[in-house]
Amino acid sequence: MAKNLANSLGTGLKPQAFIDSMQKNKEKFEEYYNAFEWTDAEDKEYFESLRNRDDLRCVILAADWCGDVVRNVPVVFRALENSGMPVEVLIKEENEDIMDQFLTMGGKSIPVVIFTDTGGFVLGQWGPRPEHVQAVMREFKKHNPDREAPDYNDNIQVARAEMMKQYGEGTGYQAVIVKELRDLISSF
Repeated sequence: MAKNLANSLGTGLKPQAFIDSMQKNKEKFEEYYNAFEWTDAEDKEYFESLRNRDDLRCVILAADWCGDVVRNVPVVFRALENSGMPVEVLIKEENEDIMDQFLTMGGKSIPVVIFTDTGGFVLGQWGPRPEHVQAVMREFKKHNPDREAPDYNDNIQVARAEMMKQYGEGTGYQAVIVKELRDLISSF
């Protein structure tokens, strides 16, 4: 069944309102936001060229307590800020019905960046993290399906450390997110 977010379009927080509402991790979020730089002029031109389209909307499921939101959503905000595309944030805990439609490997991972047409029909989604980082979690889940296993917590700590390593120092990962978003949007 095609997913439709028509009833949710226009109900979320605009990017600045989301930042202003943050109770946790606001400084770190703003740090990533302010550190954003276009590393590829073609990517920048591509996102600016989206102004010629008025058929796309972006809805982001997020929450301020989540490390992947703090690290990745500033990149999405910055990539789309000159695109003319309406962007809004739905807080995960206030939108569990929508969250349940966008599970990642059966879990409620955020952020989920959802692109729709003007009627709310879902065209594609990105998240919760760049593909090369998410690959670590996929591998972990494949080998650790039982959350009750005695070594599960130890193993997830190892996986989380590896994901942090994959993100790398600094903001190099941001260009990866920009490319992934561009590839996704280019497909519709």
